[in-house]
Amino acid sequence: MTKTSTKPLPDLPAAAPEHFRVPDPERFANPVRSNHPPRILLLYGSLRERSFSRLLVEEAARLLQAMGAETKIFNPSGLPLPDDAPDSHPKVQELRNLAQWSEGMVWCSPERHGAMTGIMKAQIDWIPLSAGAVRPTQGKTLAVMQVCGGSQSFNAVNQMRVLGRWMRMLTIPNQSSVAKAFQEFGADDRMKPSSYYDRVVDVMEELVKFTWLTRDVSPYLVDRYSERKETAEELSKRVNLTKAT
Repeated sequence: MTKTSTKPLPDLPAAAPEHFRVPDPERFANPVRSNHPPRILLLYGSLRERSFSRLLVEEAARLLQAMGAETKIFNPSGLPLPDDAPDSHPKVQELRNLAQWSEGMVWCSPERHGAMTGIMKAQIDWIPLSAGAVRPTQGKTLAVMQVCGGSQSFNAVNQMRVLGRWMRMLTIPNQSSVAKAFQEFGADDRMKPSSYYDRVVDVMEELVKFTWLTRDVSPYLVDRYSERKETAEELSKRVNLTKAT
């Protein structure tokens, strides 16, 4: 059990001693391990009939399943624009329930006008940073990928990394950017063998490893001094007040 003190910290007069903690490496040694497969939610950013971001996500899902993960792919068709429908909209509820279910995510977007697509951003925007006192994405793992119509670019994955950080997710170091994606999938909609395919395998392998490594200790990883100073009730009131204003 972590020891707390109400005595002032001599060199830290601004810190509240009852909420100050020294990180304890023993907390990572023997956590209670989950015995279910890692739960990975995959999002893609195009509604085209032959969407290469969807095809890449489907390929990624096959790899994840082969590596022992449970996967679910969200179809963004019918998802309203953010703020253009109530939170109770069925597609919004479906997405939010999947976000709660997941322990890790894959985000894959085409690059359009040098950025991720609006379809991709709308999905992320519908996932709340806070739901009362609960943060649906905090401490969950994230892998980012993009498909390009022309030469290789990293604009979309770089943007999604920023969003992952904002959503307080653990974005893995590796990533995938598939250039000229129309050349990388066969008539059967399966990805052809290539260095791009090899990188996708790398990314999914790393995502599964990071999810196994962090999912049972993520509550401790994201336990914060500032939030310990607020009770769950106070935090909920503050978040709901911000929404109201």
